[in-house]
Amino acid sequence: GPLFNLTEGLGEWPGPLSEGVTNGCHQHGIAPSSFLVENFDLLPRGLALDLAMGEGRNGLYLATRGYDVDGVDANPRCVETARAGARKLGAPIRAILGNVEDGTYIIPIDTYDLIVVFNYLHRPVLKDIKDGVVSGGGVIYQTYTVDQARFGRPTNPDYLLTPNELKEVFADWEILRYRELIGPSRADGRDRAIAGIIARKP
Repeated sequence: GPLFNLTEGLGEWPGPLSEGVTNGCHQHGIAPSSFLVENFDLLPRGLALDLAMGEGRNGLYLATRGYDVDGVDANPRCVETARAGARKLGAPIRAILGNVEDGTYIIPIDTYDLIVVFNYLHRPVLKDIKDGVVSGGGVIYQTYTVDQARFGRPTNPDYLLTPNELKEVFADWEILRYRELIGPSRADGRDRAIAGIIARKP
């Protein structure tokens, strides 16, 4: 797709398909994750939670495509930027300031049709993520693997998946798609090591 110059920040973002610019929250591109866009048709529709949403790129993408979206992040600046983006796009998301790690946000049980997690790992909350999805709902989850330490941050193993770890976490669900890869990111061309899964709750 076309590339846009976003030197002025999210306020200059023409919409959820632009790609290739990093920002201050987690250093993601403004565009939604390609793993989300490419696998959109596999995802159950309805109420979605974008967990550790950053500036909301994935939540905003879902909101422009008919989802009812909650987005949660522990960084107040990210939450404010997500709210501004939602207003600009007319894509309402409930942008919530909260942290699943300290209990200021707790994922409600049996609530979401879809939970979306990108570039975030806190293992104690994996069970809460699974419990938060309704039967027949799904999860799309992608983050860095242990091989990422060769290329740059994050390097702390607490935040890096081991081989096949996501598969094991969701072994009791139907796995619709799974991948592990090492290769260039679309956003900045630098190598990264990631794993991604789409799984459906029985």
